[in-house]
Amino acid sequence: MDKKEDLRIKDTLIEDTFAEAFAMWGTRLIVTAPSLYWARQAGLSATGFAASVIGCGCEAGIEAEIAPDESPDGRPGLSLLFFGGWNDLEKQLAARVGQTIMTCPGSACYSGLSEGEGEVPLGGALRYFGDTYQTSKLVGGKRYWRIPVMDGEFTVADKVPLRRSVGGGNFLILAADEACALSGAENAIRAMREIRGVVMPFPGGVVRSGSKVGSRYKFPGASTNTAYCPTLRPLVKSALPESVHCVLEIVVDGFDEEAVRGAMRVGIEAACAEGVERISAGNYGGSLGPFHFHLRSLFV
Repeated sequence: MDKKEDLRIKDTLIEDTFAEAFAMWGTRLIVTAPSLYWARQAGLSATGFAASVIGCGCEAGIEAEIAPDESPDGRPGLSLLFFGGWNDLEKQLAARVGQTIMTCPGSACYSGLSEGEGEVPLGGALRYFGDTYQTSKLVGGKRYWRIPVMDGEFTVADKVPLRRSVGGGNFLILAADEACALSGAENAIRAMREIRGVVMPFPGGVVRSGSKVGSRYKFPGASTNTAYCPTLRPLVKSALPESVHCVLEIVVDGFDEEAVRGAMRVGIEAACAEGVERISAGNYGGSLGPFHFHLRSLFV
């Protein structure tokens, strides 16, 4: 690489590559409860096991805390984002809300989007749990269901809108060791959580088991990203310089390209700390996903 064309943030090289992302559908739910503690319990449960559509059915995370004066019912809450295929989301939302939010003490669940490109049932699918004792009410032209439960009633939106979204924006943190990689990743996640309209769906926002398309076995559609595994450097065509001994990936889903781009930009800036030698990204040659986030163009 021509040194005149190098882009560095502090001492970290930003590689001349791009992240390849995919079209998804997304929605926002607002969960409220008597206290932020119980809203968080509901939110954590509802967004659990939602790291990748490949094995989890959807990708989800907590977007932000909602103050009582901003929430639909004047109580503390959280906004949750969910991403996936249309049919998968319809199933996942009803199952997750029914099993984790409706079951949580004092909770209620509302749509956090005013409009979309269509709607899927939520309370309309869960109302049958009321055993014919459920009731509904129109508020501002929107229908809500009130389902009797043992601590009172569970209020839930009848339907929630879905909108076109972007899934799989990403960048790779190439560091001297695990401590440096974790420090950079934690800095990045703290910064990215200030951006609205995005979530980082993996545990703590970070994934160590990055994947590539295909496998040496016949049955998996994906397998470990061998080019970025430090222990495989002597055995495969490696993308890692000798000085890199740990790689962590951050994946970001968002409602639109600008939200994903903004999250990647602040995340990469924050990740560039001592011991982080390079920032790279995962792609499939540009042939699979329609959204290409060129790392260097984020800073132009």
